[in-house]
Amino acid sequence: MTGLAQALLPSAEPVRFLTDEGAVAKGRHRHPVPDPGLLRRAYRAMVVGRRFDAQATALTKQGRLAVYPSSHGQEACQVGSVLVLSEGDWFFPTYRESVALVTRGIDPVEVLSLLRGDAHCGYDPVRHHVAPQCTPLATQSVHAAGLAYAERRKGTGRVALVCVGDGATSEGDFHEALNFAAVFKAPVVFLVQNNHYAISVPLERQTAAPSLAYKGIGYGVPSERVDGNDPVAVLAVLTAAVEHARSGQGPYLVEAHTYRLESHTNADDASRYRTDDEAEQWRRRDPIARLGRYLRRRGHLTDADVEAWSAEAEELAAGLRARMNADPELAPLGLFDHVYSAPTPQLTEQREVLRAELAAEQAAEEAGEAFS
Repeated sequence: MTGLAQALLPSAEPVRFLTDEGAVAKGRHRHPVPDPGLLRRAYRAMVVGRRFDAQATALTKQGRLAVYPSSHGQEACQVGSVLVLSEGDWFFPTYRESVALVTRGIDPVEVLSLLRGDAHCGYDPVRHHVAPQCTPLATQSVHAAGLAYAERRKGTGRVALVCVGDGATSEGDFHEALNFAAVFKAPVVFLVQNNHYAISVPLERQTAAPSLAYKGIGYGVPSERVDGNDPVAVLAVLTAAVEHARSGQGPYLVEAHTYRLESHTNADDASRYRTDDEAEQWRRRDPIARLGRYLRRRGHLTDADVEAWSAEAEELAAGLRARMNADPELAPLGLFDHVYSAPTPQLTEQREVLRAELAAEQAAEEAGEAFS
């Protein structure tokens, strides 16, 4: 094997800084340990993010959300993927990255607007440098590669980070994005959150590759594997990947081994395709507990910190619950906005029909009130 090919290979085992119990894992690492300040930010964000996730799940049961894909158990990837980015960098999420968007600073209600049934994204992508959450598998990979290439052409120094799931790596768009990014040295990081299931399809049923990280090698994209439930390792590896892309060396692929503890969405029943024992094994690798124990042993986390951040999480959940329980103000005529730059005659006619019906309905209501 040539030196160049060897340089593209990921580690033989996923990079791991912490044991499941939060102690320092044995072995050497080519990545430096992240700064304690960054690790504290990550811990706080995971605590707040998990409470947000639980509240969003509850809102589906109350009929306030149409659907919600939980990321419970994947908080290290959710938080780490945005904390390693600069303010001007771009983030391309899937439908499961709601916690990442909250960590990025987007209003939680705006994050959930799409899942509530709104026709629009919910937040301003340009303001936050966050693309709309993407439901079709892997299509955001192509978008990220293209935008990153544009930033390179403009010389901005910005990078893009795109999240995909393990199932998305079997889609053509994912491979096209890798190839394009490699050929044109687009500064983009591909983060594959391998939670072992593409809805109900286990990983071994969709790929024969020894690791999803190897899928970058054929395109000339260097890659790394990381324990996705180890926040220290996730931050270390993603920091290196972003630095690689920003320095002009082109794209980088990271495979994070993690697990979603909840079902695919609230419409799914995970018990039909996986066992409770399997989920329990991953529950013992909780990223929040692991990082908390590590930080406490080093004197970087106190009871006061945990109490303050837990209170902050509860305050966010209460505010989200109150705001989501308020009925939204609907503008039915907005259905026709932004369909075409210049409305077609048919669209204009349909809009006028609806406008007349709404006016008649309002007049009838007013007449009824006057009669009563």
